[in-house]
Amino acid sequence: MKLTLYPVTLLSVTTLSALLQLGDVKSFSISSFQKIPFSTTSLAAERSKAVEWQQKQKMEHQNDSERKRKYVCIGGGWGGWGAAKALCESDVDCDVILIDALPDPTGATPYLSKTGKPVEAGTRGFWKDYPNINALCDQLNLDQNDIFTPFTNSSFYSPDGLEATAPVFSEAKLPFPIPSFLNLGGDAEFPQLPSPFGQILATFPLFERIPLKDRASMIGLLLATIDCLGGDENVQEQYDRMTAHDLFIKFGLSKRMVDDFIRPTLLVGLFKPPEELSALVVMELLYYYALAHQDSFDVRWIKNGTVSDSLILPLSNLLQEEHGLEVLGGCRVGEISLETINDKFSAKSITYTKGNEEFTIDNVDGIVLALGCKGMKSVVDSSKDLANIPTFSKAASLKGIDVISTRIWFDKKVPTRTPANVFAKFEALRGSGGTFFMLDQLQEDNPSLWGEVDGTTVDEESRGSVVACDFYNAGAVMSMSDEDIIKILTEELLPSAVPLFRDATVVDSWVGKYEGTVSWFSPGSYQYRPPLEGAGNDVLPNIKCAGDWVRMGDKEHGAKGLCQERAYVSGIQAADSLLASSAGKSTKSEVLEVREDEEQFKQGVAVNNKIMEVLPRFWVR
Repeated sequence: MKLTLYPVTLLSVTTLSALLQLGDVKSFSISSFQKIPFSTTSLAAERSKAVEWQQKQKMEHQNDSERKRKYVCIGGGWGGWGAAKALCESDVDCDVILIDALPDPTGATPYLSKTGKPVEAGTRGFWKDYPNINALCDQLNLDQNDIFTPFTNSSFYSPDGLEATAPVFSEAKLPFPIPSFLNLGGDAEFPQLPSPFGQILATFPLFERIPLKDRASMIGLLLATIDCLGGDENVQEQYDRMTAHDLFIKFGLSKRMVDDFIRPTLLVGLFKPPEELSALVVMELLYYYALAHQDSFDVRWIKNGTVSDSLILPLSNLLQEEHGLEVLGGCRVGEISLETINDKFSAKSITYTKGNEEFTIDNVDGIVLALGCKGMKSVVDSSKDLANIPTFSKAASLKGIDVISTRIWFDKKVPTRTPANVFAKFEALRGSGGTFFMLDQLQEDNPSLWGEVDGTTVDEESRGSVVACDFYNAGAVMSMSDEDIIKILTEELLPSAVPLFRDATVVDSWVGKYEGTVSWFSPGSYQYRPPLEGAGNDVLPNIKCAGDWVRMGDKEHGAKGLCQERAYVSGIQAADSLLASSAGKSTKSEVLEVREDEEQFKQGVAVNNKIMEVLPRFWVR
């Protein structure tokens, strides 16, 4: 039997698709189909093939969406752990691997000096506006009062003596009496005032040597900060190309204010002097000090042990025990290999070495590069596929900052005005920034400070002060011997700041040197910093980036600069983005924002933006 079809609309889409695939019809029109004879047997067979092909495609897609995936987080800092947490806790069926060069990135194995005392690479503070790290403590059932010290003051010392004290704004006292009908005495708690008025009044009595006129010279810088942070990305890139030093000159900051307070603050806050820092990042730091909220710059420290054993260890235990996280410590990542799928690159394997052996992780579905600039350079240099993508080669070109950490045990307790302290303007620093933390004051109930582990005890009289001293921008100190570094600290810097150190004797010491490990926000670096999205979903959808130096784009968070909160949040956001691009899951982990800008800052931004519509920014390029 023959069947003649007339209107082309009677042909099913499936039949037409089958005919075109067979190559029997190369071009067509309505008239060409009006008198074409078809065998019903042939037609049924081709329709069956087309339906079978469609079902196979549907099954493959379904199998792909349901199959177990494999994700790798490279880097065991806050960014890597944030990413691992978000991946493990997602509703995607997946294996998650965290890999790091540290022998034990979980914090389970303490990092000890040669004499068995606990040490740590740097002393890190936790600021008031760290909502996500605070929420992590709550999730892990950690009492924040057990993990952190109270918020503390910080003192700034120069060869001339005490220069200034940074207050605890949330606990500040009024510097002068006010009318009794307000029910506040001279020693009453400081009221929460609009920024920057609250900060100005709270610090008024605490700048011991810096004249009022020098402090007042910062007003112009506050206006520049409103203009920069209230502008769009193009405006911020213009400020990024300027050094902070140039910005200070153009906006009239006094030399004394810069040299005695701002320079040492930047050296210990961003680890570089103003002439080597992006004006953009400096103003992000200044915003928290003077324009965010009165108490945004309040800082606290770890109360017992280290960041690793206090926070990372309970997190890693949770992820390993409840979610099957695999942690590979003591491993150095080598090549990340890519393949091409549907005109896009895709990460497929990772090689790494442990000891003298090389291993490969195959069939990778996604990667979070939670690396600093030094780690990024190492991986990109080993990965020719990544090196050919400008996003990664540009990130690998950025340089890091040298840091030295020390720990010194004395034979007696040395009282100090504050437990956290900053060195300023000392020739012995050789251009670096310096801090010293009285750990015996911050962690007075932590016997392990003196090496009391595994049942060993140290009598009370032998528990002298334990001081953590750190050098930032330490290139000129790195070549010195460990003994000479300790000598500079104990014979010059510490006694100059606190004379009672002259009567204390060193019992033990440790020095750790870390070359190029900390992010350097140099002028013009913004465009080189890796985006959280990596090369983007149109180029390489299954590699994302995390860390305090990443550009977060539309996922930007209120925590800025060298900031543990920012690194942690970026890891969470990178994982969410990776799940969306690799598994088609629009997972959105809960990320808490910092407090909203105060109303006067918002109004200042609005007014400034109106003015800038007619006034050119002649002070930027």
